[in-house]
Order: sequence, then C-alpha cells, then structure tokens
Amino acid sequence: MDRRELADFLRTRRARVSPIEVGLPGNSRRRVPGLRREEVAQLAGMSVDYYTRLEQGRGPHPSRQILNALGRALMLTTDERAHLFHLTGQAPALSQGPRRDVPEGVLHLLEGLDGTPAYVLDAKYDMLAWNDTCAALFGWPYESGPKQGNVIRWIFAAPNLREHLCDEEKSRFAWGSVADLRAAAARYPEDRGIRELVAEMLALSPEFAQMWATHDVEVRRDQRKVISHPELGEIAIECQVLHIPDRDQRLIIYTAAPGSPAQLKLCQLRALSKNGLRNLPAGS
Repeated sequence: MDRRELADFLRTRRARVSPIEVGLPGNSRRRVPGLRREEVAQLAGMSVDYYTRLEQGRGPHPSRQILNALGRALMLTTDERAHLFHLTGQAPALSQGPRRDVPEGVLHLLEGLDGTPAYVLDAKYDMLAWNDTCAALFGWPYESGPKQGNVIRWIFAAPNLREHLCDEEKSRFAWGSVADLRAAAARYPEDRGIRELVAEMLALSPEFAQMWATHDVEVRRDQRKVISHPELGEIAIECQVLHIPDRDQRLIIYTAAPGSPAQLKLCQLRALSKNGLRNLPAGS
C-alpha cells in the first residue's frame, strides 16, 4: 500500500468534484475547490476521522468495500477506480516490469499490414516493434524508432514541446500519455525502469512535472491525430489502440476512411518504405 500516493490521489480527486455534482448544495463561500473531507466521508458512509487519516497518509489499510464507496463518492472513472485499488494493493499488481517480448503473431500482423502504419508499445511507452510504413510516416531512420526508443522521452524532450502543447490534439495526447504512465507505475510499483523514467522526466521537463502532479490516470484508447509529413503534408488519421493483455502491450494502428485523402497519402507511404518490420530485441 502506497500511503503517500493514495493520500495525494484522494486529495486531487476530491478537489475536482463539485457539491452540485453529487447532490449537495453549492456554497460560494467555500475556501477550497471541490468537496470537503466531511462531505466525502458522508457520501462514502465512513467516519470523518477515518477519511482524514487516509488523506494524511496514516490511515489503516482500507477494505474493498471502503474503496468501492470512495470510488462512488469521488465519481471516479473506471481507470481511476482501478488505480485506486492498485495503490492499496487490492488489485493484483504485476511483480515484474513490463514485458518486452512481442508475441510472434503480432509481429506477423505488423509485417502483413502493407501500407498501414503500426507499432507496438509496452506499458513504459518503449517502442518494441514497428513496420516500415510507420517509420516512413514519422520519418524515423529504418534502423531505429523514435529518439531513445521511448515515446514519453520523444514527447517531452522535443525542442518544440511548448508549441505542440498549444495544439489541443497534441496536448491531449501528451496529457493522456502521462496519465497512462502513472497508471503503469501503480501496476508495476517495483519496476526500476519506470521509476527512472519518471525521475528523468521530472528533472527534464516542467511540463511533465505539472501533468504528473495532477495524479490523473487513464489507459490509452483510440484517438484522432493529424500528422505533418515533410513530403505528403498533413494526414488526418484515426489512431486505433488494440491491447495485448497477456503482455500489457498496445498495438497502435493508424487508419483512414476508404477513399479519403488521408488513405491516399497512406498508400503513398509504401513508396517511402521497404515494406518490412523493425523489432527491438527483448533485452535492448
């Protein structure tokens, strides 16, 4: 049970729920945003002292019943509820770090996606495998993926990060990636690689630190993206996320509507690629 993380998470969630949302009368004279501690305790059916101790990082180990009650009181999303259970050790946390061995069938699928950019990420956002159409889309050298092989580093070490964050779509992707990484950190509390990545990004990027401090949690899902290609211009595509549950990996596939300008541009990427597959060794 990570008492400090649990306390911070409860405080940040409580601040985001307005009294009106949970059926309580609003009060313009409130000194802090969101619910009061006694209101959360009332909604969850527990004593104020018990809830206060949880927020102060000195409470007892909460039962599953208490966690479910807190989830309802704080109006947590499905991802946030899962995160709450992970923080208290109630959900089975994986003892080892994220797996890096991509299933053979997924590698065959990547290679067979002719003209469709696709790649595989692990829970730490390390690039594990990709096809050459994907490399052509992003302009990577064929022998390597994004710089340093990690999408989080790729995002927050970019020299034009602030410009990207002014774009609503790209900002949403950055926020979602950080929220997804925090959820992974709860699933793998002993993983050295995730801890070192978070520490590195906190020291490198004030923007990452700001997002990390919100304690948002979210598992990556489908999203629309507009990618600017140096030769083909802007390509508006759908980012489909297929989860590989036994590996805790994600297969990311970029698609476009049949006959659309975006699909025509994706077809043109074939001429810029070698129709092959890139796969990082499991221990790299």
